[in-house]
Amino acid sequence: MIKLTKLNGGEIYINPDLIEKMECHPNTTILLTTGKSTIVKETPEEVSNKIIELKRRIFCK
Repeated sequence: MIKLTKLNGGEIYINPDLIEKMECHPNTTILLTTGKSTIVKETPEEVSNKIIELKRRIFCK
């Protein structure tokens, strides 16, 4: 799971394997394979970096 920040300042944890796509206009909207979407403060690049960091921790031990 990766920790992201909702627009209201709250934290949300998302399973990155469920991310179908991200759009930025002007905030980042994440659409999940479940059909649900959420808007976060992080840029798509920041979200991608968090996913890469998580995958490295899991697979590069």
